[in-house]
Amino acid sequence: MNDMTEGKISKNIVLFALPVFLGQLLQQLYNIVDSIVVGRVVGSEALAAVSSSGSLIFLMVGFVQGLFIGAGVIIGKRFGAKDYEKVRIAVHTAVAFAFIAGIILSIIGIFTTPTLLRLMKTPDEVMPSSVAYFRVYFFGGLFIVMYNACCGVFQAMGDSRHPLYYLMASAGTNIILDLIFVAGFKLGVQGAATATVISQFLAASLAFFKLTRVNGAHRLSIKDIKIAPDTLKQELSLGLPTGVQNSVIAIANVIVQSNINAFGDIAMAGCGSYFKLEGFAFLPITAFSAALTNFISQNLGAKKFDRVKIGARFGIFMGVGIAEVIGVLFYIFSPVLLTMFSDEPDVLAYGISQARTETLFYFLLALSHCMAGILRGAGKTKVPMFVMLACWCLIRITYITVAVRLFPVITTVFKAYPLTWSLSSILFVIYYFKADWIHSFEGKTA
Repeated sequence: MNDMTEGKISKNIVLFALPVFLGQLLQQLYNIVDSIVVGRVVGSEALAAVSSSGSLIFLMVGFVQGLFIGAGVIIGKRFGAKDYEKVRIAVHTAVAFAFIAGIILSIIGIFTTPTLLRLMKTPDEVMPSSVAYFRVYFFGGLFIVMYNACCGVFQAMGDSRHPLYYLMASAGTNIILDLIFVAGFKLGVQGAATATVISQFLAASLAFFKLTRVNGAHRLSIKDIKIAPDTLKQELSLGLPTGVQNSVIAIANVIVQSNINAFGDIAMAGCGSYFKLEGFAFLPITAFSAALTNFISQNLGAKKFDRVKIGARFGIFMGVGIAEVIGVLFYIFSPVLLTMFSDEPDVLAYGISQARTETLFYFLLALSHCMAGILRGAGKTKVPMFVMLACWCLIRITYITVAVRLFPVITTVFKAYPLTWSLSSILFVIYYFKADWIHSFEGKTA
């Protein structure tokens, strides 16, 4: 456990963010290994199937992950308020719900994959590989959800180190199995997906087992795993807006991906490779956004409003600054970095074009996510939902629908991202400075 209501604020946030950053780095690296091994061993069509998977996976997984943001906020506030019995109830409720949600995710993912891929305008030559990859991937839906639920508990208690350890084990396993299944046994995209499922099972098992052994209010007792209706209602009231937000954003990105798919499998491979690189820009954003959510929730629970204000400013500065440094580096070195995935000139051309259109605007992406993390920690989860629903879904889809018809080139699609990042950042900044989002929490209980 790490009580973030005491001690130096910058140290609290950085020490929480660093393991999250390293864990996400490992996760991104083994995702890249998937693409490198598949692209080099199987070919560009298989690379297109794997590399273009992000939007569809986030459509399914992002909703469930968002639900558990609510559980983390509730646990963090109760921990900050030193209400340890309610912490225990919230933990057991979250894990019980994870079992149900994981099974549902697997069923939906397996049976809806072909329909969703057709809606994404996946080319016929890529469709068999894409269906095979996604169906195997979603077979492990329970492991994905359980890992996120258990690690969400650790993070809500200020512990971001244990999730890092489990990702380290998962990443190493995934890389080894990729080489065995894809390069060794020649199992293609199914081998890559199988390696991912096994590694997710390992991470979820380790996290679950550790929760049954920790000392503290968040210790998990298997016989006590059950849903407390009132607590679940609170967790869902905070988590559901984030889940809806994630899914809505994913739907918009699926539409963006479908427009990319319309340019053919070479465009899919090139842009998919860029998205793998873009994942690195998300690392500081994810890390500081998660740190801010947990820092804000614990300190609001303890009613330490001055710490909340200082921590919010520090987290925004760090997340935005580091993301923009990465963006500048990607802008300069994207021609070299993209050769990791493919050396085909046409594939590289698409990836470089997307990098040169988007990377210098990463500071806006970071600003929006950090602001959203702060507001989630304050329990204001509906605000990020509405802002991102408006900007990252409605406006993004409208822009794509209209602009691509007027200017039918792929760079038109790429510009959708910096445009909508800009709009969401403006709205978040206005709300942040105009709304009394800190003191409105005073007097409330979790």
